[in-house]
Amino acid sequence: MTDLLCAALDAPGYAPLPSRARELLETLGAPPRLGAHLRVVHDVALSLTGWAAGRASFDAAAVLFGAATHDIGKVLHPAELSGPGSAHEPAGYALLVSHGIPEDLARFARTHGSWSAPDVTGEDLLVSLADKVWKAKRVPELEERVVSWLGGPAWETFMALDDELSRIASEADSRLAFQGSYPTDG
Repeated sequence: MTDLLCAALDAPGYAPLPSRARELLETLGAPPRLGAHLRVVHDVALSLTGWAAGRASFDAAAVLFGAATHDIGKVLHPAELSGPGSAHEPAGYALLVSHGIPEDLARFARTHGSWSAPDVTGEDLLVSLADKVWKAKRVPELEERVVSWLGGPAWETFMALDDELSRIASEADSRLAFQGSYPTDG
């Protein structure tokens, strides 16, 4: 593991990644920026799962692992750390499975970019949402899917979710600065 990856994974201010996710990043020699990105998305997912816990039934540990590994395929497609692309999604899924991660956890690498598919779960939606709102990106269609999944009076659920996402988005600049302070290579 490089010193910069270690710094990204250990820097104060964000929740530590699940140990298995961290071990994978270390074993794979992940770029420091990927480590930083996964830290901030995982931290946002931690906030979202805490907020949603009383509103719906879901596997919070799966969401947190998914957030911590959703972009792991960028180890194989490093150009997608600073540019567009989705080749990392199936590659990440295959990489996780090849390292013994069960399909129900590895799937987030594949599903985080396809939240509009008909078979996505609430857990998939939360990982996708965390991967958007960490940088203050709001996606109305995704948020509508989350509101529908959460249930309850739609308008009340929407307002509560909007308040939570606005709170999370208000801290995006510090997350962007943290991620941007790490290089996309070695």
